[in-house]
Amino acid sequence: MSHNPPVPEIKQETKEIPRILLSAGSSSSGKTTITIGLLAALTEAGYKVQPYKVGLDYIDPSYYSEITGRRARNIDGFLMDEEGVRDVFIHGTEADGDADIAIIEGVRGLFEGFDSFSDTGSTAQIAKILKCSVILIINARSITRSAAALVNGFKYFDRDVHITGVILNNIGGPRHEKKATEAIEHYTGIPVIGVIRRNNSMKISMRHLGLVPAIEERRRADNYDERIDFIKNTIKDGIKIDRLLEMAQTAPALERPPKTVFTPREIEGERPVIGVALDEAFNFYYHDNLELLQMAGADIKYFSPIHDKKLPDVDGLYLGGGYPELFAAELENNVSMREDVLDASRSGLPIYAECGGLMYLTEKLSTGVKGQGAHNMAEMPESTHDMVGALPGHTLMGHKRVVSYNIGSLAMDSVIGKTGNSFRGHEFHHSEVTDIPKDAKFAIKLSRGTGIIDGWDGLTVNNTLGCYAHLVASSYREFAGSFVDFVMRE
Repeated sequence: MSHNPPVPEIKQETKEIPRILLSAGSSSSGKTTITIGLLAALTEAGYKVQPYKVGLDYIDPSYYSEITGRRARNIDGFLMDEEGVRDVFIHGTEADGDADIAIIEGVRGLFEGFDSFSDTGSTAQIAKILKCSVILIINARSITRSAAALVNGFKYFDRDVHITGVILNNIGGPRHEKKATEAIEHYTGIPVIGVIRRNNSMKISMRHLGLVPAIEERRRADNYDERIDFIKNTIKDGIKIDRLLEMAQTAPALERPPKTVFTPREIEGERPVIGVALDEAFNFYYHDNLELLQMAGADIKYFSPIHDKKLPDVDGLYLGGGYPELFAAELENNVSMREDVLDASRSGLPIYAECGGLMYLTEKLSTGVKGQGAHNMAEMPESTHDMVGALPGHTLMGHKRVVSYNIGSLAMDSVIGKTGNSFRGHEFHHSEVTDIPKDAKFAIKLSRGTGIIDGWDGLTVNNTLGCYAHLVASSYREFAGSFVDFVMRE
């Protein structure tokens, strides 16, 4: 069996790719909806568009991947160094065939990041690393001349961030549009390249972790395609796409990093098969994680804990995050699947579960629990459901809210690496696991973050590990090779 080889050297050269970054003054300014419409319009026009999302978001990229037919990638300046950001970015433009243009959606406001005094983890940091023009989206509801003050504030806050255009969202009518546009262009010198009129049909369904994922929205919304078409046509009518393309063309060539994580390795013997849970309840996966598992020597077989009656023939399991709390009854009712997963865990099959996967592996899941930090839980009635029981504990949904980067190290050898390996990741959940026995084993010790209990994460039984931490394989580079090696060994 092979072990992780050194990360290979790659030829120093540059990569030219037109690119633009869409940011905003704050969250809820319309970035995601405008990005969806722009991706759809460019794809319809025949462009091969590579989408990216700044930050650690699963849901927005699910729409971008579906619309463009290309795997959307996440880039994050807290988890990744500059070379890592460029590695993920350049690889994304090539992995599904060479892209014609890259569209990057920012996270929150342009300068929001890890702390108050640096741009680490912010959209602005990514704009500087990737040397791309920024289009600033302004929620112009109820403002006109003040929009110019907002734009100037962003323009001069960091002169290394190049804002080259403005899109005005939530414009009420022609007079509103005229006053806001004239003020911005007169006082800032930055052109307004788009005006989006106020319209409730531009909204995408929301819930407590953000948007409803594309895989679920398509299945539950009868008019899904019509809504995407409406958004696309609104963007085509409201944005000067030719101007945006001209701005994208001004981006200079990027230097490739000296090393890349995206290199296949050869393994001895047959390729192990890793089963990946994928359905309405489990769909939070970074494409880098799945792709790097394949590059490390594994084959992927998807299955549904909701719809499939039996576990497929696999050598390991990866249970990602998602919304098991909204499908708890369906998961409970699929008794044969729960029994298969429990038997697999007890027999020592390597199982790695993140957040929603962790919740599924515990003994019970209670929804609708009201407590500190509960947020938008009205759609979940109070009920308790049996889960797999491979891990001890009772998951309470809606009792607390945790949104944070985390930093951790492995306290024991496990499916995701050797003792002492360190990582940066994140956690985003509205649940907690209670009733954990005092002698429970944990594979992860956090120096930053909440985890499961008292800074410990990675609840472990046999070869099953469940954690609230979400890992990004292009950042924690030991993930894929360690997972595949552990599966092969076991």
